[in-house]
Amino acid sequence: MDLQCRNVLALAYVGDSVYEIYIRKYLFNKGIEKVQELQKEAIPYVSAKGQSNYLEQLLTSNILTEEEIRLVNRARNHKSHASPKHTDVITYHRSTGLEALIGYLYLKQDFDRIDTIMNFILYGMDGKEND
Repeated sequence: MDLQCRNVLALAYVGDSVYEIYIRKYLFNKGIEKVQELQKEAIPYVSAKGQSNYLEQLLTSNILTEEEIRLVNRARNHKSHASPKHTDVITYHRSTGLEALIGYLYLKQDFDRIDTIMNFILYGMDGKEND
């Protein structure tokens, strides 16, 4: 099965779950155990605005491969019938691009690559936390 040809919104659907698990694990490992606080701390990472910003950092830092950039662009340019509730359309499409990339890598079983990307999101290029 060629994952590059799969519906990017379906890839984003899977990627959203995988991304959320990484964020939740990261926050839990920081010692946060109150659910309300976990939810609050997750927002900058899981919101469309946050995901859009992280995608732009990945793109400007030349972290992504050409194959990954093509997939992200395909997802960002996909015409969706959904209208975002809490953000503008451009931000929504960028966040969909990041989610599609994570979903693609997960289904491809490229877990090392997901770790690299998520470590960049969580710790940045210098290895320090991005909070």
